Amino acid sequence: MFNLLNLQSLLGLAVIVAACWAVSENKRLFPWRLTVGAIGVQALLVLALFAIPGSQAVLAAVTGAVDGLAVATNKGTQFVFGYLAGGSQPYPVDNQPALFTFAFQVLPLILVISALSALLWHWKVLKWITYGFGLLFQKTMKLGGASALAVAANIFLGMIESPIVIKAYLDKLTRSEVFLMMVVGLATVAGSTMVAYATILAPVLPNAAGHVLVASIVSAPAGVLLARIIVPEIPGQGGEVADYGSALKYDSAIDAIVKGTSDGLMVVLNISAVLIVFVALVALVNVMLGGFSLWGEPVTVERLLGFLFTPVAWLTGVEWSEAGVAGWLLGVKLTLTEFVAFIDLGQVPAEAMSERTRMLMTYALCGFANIGSVGITVTGLSVLMPERREEVLSLVWKGLFAGFLATLMTACVVGAMPAAIFG
Repeated sequence: MFNLLNLQSLLGLAVIVAACWAVSENKRLFPWRLTVGAIGVQALLVLALFAIPGSQAVLAAVTGAVDGLAVATNKGTQFVFGYLAGGSQPYPVDNQPALFTFAFQVLPLILVISALSALLWHWKVLKWITYGFGLLFQKTMKLGGASALAVAANIFLGMIESPIVIKAYLDKLTRSEVFLMMVVGLATVAGSTMVAYATILAPVLPNAAGHVLVASIVSAPAGVLLARIIVPEIPGQGGEVADYGSALKYDSAIDAIVKGTSDGLMVVLNISAVLIVFVALVALVNVMLGGFSLWGEPVTVERLLGFLFTPVAWLTGVEWSEAGVAGWLLGVKLTLTEFVAFIDLGQVPAEAMSERTRMLMTYALCGFANIGSVGITVTGLSVLMPERREEVLSLVWKGLFAGFLATLMTACVVGAMPAAIFG
């Protein structure tokens, strides 16, 4: 059942917890019960979503739904952009893969899913699912109602949209609760981007949509734990009780679709702008490093971070022979966003990477914890709670550290599980 790779992942789990304790603001307040509870919740969620009878059928249905959304989105995209979006080509095409364009094949999915998510929220479908997870986190990890609801919302909404759900309680949150909200936002992804990631990975990872969905759900408890370790809640503070009402409301189904589309457009523009700027900045640094070489190859930011993260990737349960590539992907995620990292992961040939490594990297990459998201977090929270902007600035880099490690923790929990449960 278990092998050395499973033990390797358990070692990684211990190292991640220890690393967060090392930078804790109060090492004496280590949350022992929460540590056991959060890891237990992660393990139970993975088992529930993969191992119980019928779960594979549900995940297969999720994959089918993602495929259907991609096909439907392509219809709309091709109507607007024609052959640029993969429609009928006006000339012979010798290189079909070259027709893939990120702006036309991936970003339009975010618009459709954002509108659909808003509609499902208005119809109270997504709202009740979120409330269910909120109650789960409230009962199992002893979070206050407002914090539990924000954590649950982060599974499906973006890292700025989810604080809107508890907007009425933001001024009442403690420093620890604000930090927890930031970390979970960086450790998870929005529902709109989940579908885009799954579409990118579908050709090379079986049940990609299921893994991406599970990754965002299971990383939420990891974010809670690591946030509580670094900025512990002082006994007697926190626990703001929320009535599970929401500031996120729509007037009608049409209003939900229109506003959801508008919100999705802002996400698309932000992603596009961040990708252009950070790819350009990294390329600029690489040009500056162009005169240096290491082991016969030019020095680049990605290579340097790849060397740095190789042992980190190994700790998640990756074979050492593949840890270099996995570490490089982690470096790409941190600097160029998880979108670029997922694209690079999807371009690794199936025969060049084991299914286990590809699966673990899917979990490790599935989060907003990258340098670009630091700016988005500060900007968004400064608008929602301007009186606490200095506090947000003082916490955001710690939040990036914890959010990045939270997805690695999820990969470790998955890596410690017997391979048989994943089919």
